[in-house]
Amino acid sequence: MAYNGHKNWNHWNVSLWLNNDEWLYGLARQFAKRGPTRAVAAKRMLETLHEFNQTKTPDGAPYSVTTIQAAMRGI
Repeated sequence: MAYNGHKNWNHWNVSLWLNNDEWLYGLARQFAKRGPTRAVAAKRMLETLHEFNQTKTPDGAPYSVTTIQAAMRGI
């Protein structure tokens, strides 16, 4: 079931935070520039988030490679 134009609530919520939080957006931009593909960039960003003990958005949506990758579209 689609949620606000996204695959589901998790994808929407990760995209919401990634595209509206200054630190997360800057981090995503850095990884998007350096990664050879969006999938690699998302994996590296997820690893970095985990280093900072960030496994979920403040709303409780879990970060994953697929949710980050989808949120990186257009970055």
